[in-house]
Amino acid sequence: MDYGFIRVGAAVPRLEVANCGFNADEIIRMINEGEAKGIQILAFPELAVTSYTCADLFHQQPLTREAEIQLKRIVASTEKLQIAVILGMPVSADNQLFNCAVVFQEGKILGVVPKTHIPNYSEFYEDRWFASATKAVSSIIELCGQRVPFGADLLFEAEGRTDVCFGVEICEDLWVPIPPSSYQALGGATLMFNLSASNELVGKAQYRTDLVKQQSARCLAGYVYVSSGIGESTTDMVFGGHAMIAENGVILAESQRFLPDAQLVVSEIDIEKLANDRRKNTSFMTAPGERMYRKMPFRLRQIEIERLSRKIHANPFIPVEGRVLDERCSEIFSIQCTGLMKRYTATGLKNAAINISGGLDSTLALLVTARTFDLLGLPRRNIVGITMPGFGTTKETHANAVELMESLGIKIREIDIKPACLQHFADIGHDPSVHDITYENVQARERTQVLMDIANKINGLAIGTGDLSELALGWCTYNGDHMSMYSVNSGVPKTLVKHVVRWAADNMFEESRDVLHRILNTPITPELLPPDKSGKISQKTEDIVGPYELHDFFLYYALRYGAGPRKILFLAEQAFEGKYERDVIKNWLRVFYSRFFSQQFKRSCLPDGPKVGTISLSPRSDWRMPSDASAALWLSELDEC
Repeated sequence: MDYGFIRVGAAVPRLEVANCGFNADEIIRMINEGEAKGIQILAFPELAVTSYTCADLFHQQPLTREAEIQLKRIVASTEKLQIAVILGMPVSADNQLFNCAVVFQEGKILGVVPKTHIPNYSEFYEDRWFASATKAVSSIIELCGQRVPFGADLLFEAEGRTDVCFGVEICEDLWVPIPPSSYQALGGATLMFNLSASNELVGKAQYRTDLVKQQSARCLAGYVYVSSGIGESTTDMVFGGHAMIAENGVILAESQRFLPDAQLVVSEIDIEKLANDRRKNTSFMTAPGERMYRKMPFRLRQIEIERLSRKIHANPFIPVEGRVLDERCSEIFSIQCTGLMKRYTATGLKNAAINISGGLDSTLALLVTARTFDLLGLPRRNIVGITMPGFGTTKETHANAVELMESLGIKIREIDIKPACLQHFADIGHDPSVHDITYENVQARERTQVLMDIANKINGLAIGTGDLSELALGWCTYNGDHMSMYSVNSGVPKTLVKHVVRWAADNMFEESRDVLHRILNTPITPELLPPDKSGKISQKTEDIVGPYELHDFFLYYALRYGAGPRKILFLAEQAFEGKYERDVIKNWLRVFYSRFFSQQFKRSCLPDGPKVGTISLSPRSDWRMPSDASAALWLSELDEC
């Protein structure tokens, strides 16, 4: 099973200038290597058969004749192979010479794509030798004894897989304001291949990388870029063999430049994910400038993917450590503060009430509220922090809550909810020794009632603390902590909350740093069940609903890309290899789907809150789902895994 992935490769062969026989040997060797590695589509650099730096030798008939002879040998070598190959070479047609990409498979040439944009600047004077695709007259040419389609209007579509369609552009084509691949994407291409010969200059590699990333993102596509290596002439330039495989703005694999040996860069493109993004992006196919393309069929090699070459990150909501993570946390915090600030300027209110438990979520909400009041020029004393000890509150979390509020300089109120809860147990006829869901929810709703009433009393907003992961699992009490007047954390997943708090502790709230780091080390708990005999937390959320890092992983792939249980399980096995066994992942994935579907009714009436990332569960914008939808289809697929 391929799970919707296509395995692609970028080959940087060892070349000799104008030595077509040597080059053909290397190309054939790397095609066979690609076949052995299960590559389905393999690309070589621009003019790889001759080498790119032949200059005026391109006007020598012996060179162009030998290039075709060697191409015929290369094509014939694939007769018993399944790999599809894209190879750069000069092609004569219409009394002109074209810089082309030749696409072939199983001994047959499927099509020839000439380069459209021919550079004539600085060290590149290609128009001295090559004509642009716009000058072509023929749509069919004779090459290697075969009549083959010719033109820049060719796309290559897999038989039986219309979602697997690729286009080809050559070097300079990527550098122009509107690359051919932009039109190819509108024509249905989900993969683009660029056969290039880009010389090395200081800073140029980063610019190339940015171009590839941006074009793959703009086109919602996979993009394979492969450039000539150091075998090219160094008379005036050096070529480093830069190859990249990108998917929707992310570099999946990249060559090491300046190596003397050949390189084969391999990765998998998630076609299923790209197709899902295009379906959701309704403006994609309405963009102007669509072109008609001739679609050439090819046979997509069937492969079993047991393991991906690409890395699957276990925490997709969290960027790599360092500067990028700091920037992400700063931006999230700013979005949260800006959302709350607008709510205050719109209502004219100047006070806030917030329940402080000593846990991560309420801590982040309080930090956001404190910073918002600073930005509005309001005194922090206008924030009323309420700690409400219940039957599960421990000395540790209570002490952390109080110290945090003191360090931030807000008003502190402590209201013991146990007497009110005991009275309510009596009113509804519940035995307080029975520690069931009623026992827990009575406390959660009592806290919310107190919070709302104090907010009314001080003419302020009741600030919500629940996060995105809790909303996905329904891990909140309906009309309890589920409800507020503005929910600042509703777009932040649990795995990211701790990073934002840590960033805030280290960058904005020096006066609270010590207690914030203690809170970061506290287990996640609703504290609704009594502590153990030693007074420690007995109710740990992740023991009940499962690890949040798994649930956030499931949430990301299910909602961001529409992936099904089978694919999510496959990805999670690789992402969490060595940490969770397959059966453990599968068990918590079942819990995720069961809870996600059954708890939608809570998300159907959420309070307002800011979206901070690509996923939101707001019923007003990003996620509209019937509250009584069945999870049977998803659970059935999981059972089959």
